[in-house]
Amino acid sequence: MPPQDQIVAYDFSRLQVLLVEDCAPMRKLFKNVLHALGMKRIVEAKDGTDALQALDGYFADVIFVDQEMAPMNGTDFVREVRAGTDGINPFTPVIMVSGHTEVSRILAARDAGVTEYLAKPISAKLVLSRLRSVVENPRPFIRTEEFFGPDRRRRQLPFDQADRRKKPHEYLGPFRQNTR
Repeated sequence: MPPQDQIVAYDFSRLQVLLVEDCAPMRKLFKNVLHALGMKRIVEAKDGTDALQALDGYFADVIFVDQEMAPMNGTDFVREVRAGTDGINPFTPVIMVSGHTEVSRILAARDAGVTEYLAKPISAKLVLSRLRSVVENPRPFIRTEEFFGPDRRRRQLPFDQADRRKKPHEYLGPFRQNTR
């Protein structure tokens, strides 16, 4: 990210957002934060199943999804998005939101294909930070037999040894056009 004195102001007014949260008061709070950041095109869903239905005919530029919901939790929802079924754009940035910050939960979200992870309680500053990360530091997508999503490595370090991966992989650009 650029230094604090070089912060870029973004216009999020045309951004189409899918907000997936099972707790109605939290959904309202989150929506107020998104409005404060200039986002007005927000579709709400109460769980992963509801969110998949909402994506039928709606192209989201970014998805915020709670991790713990029923009947379909956020992690399973992300796997469905990354599978690209029913015309869903599998390259859509997904920001997982959770009150759980245990390493095992963060790794599960990462392994499902989330783009960013945001711990509750949320604030406009934290939401903006994750959105900026999505915009300013896009990661290439990787496809293997077991995974599709943003490269899980944050940094590309020099590597001068033999590739020990047992299965092939494919690097894809960080963004793709809407597939609908």
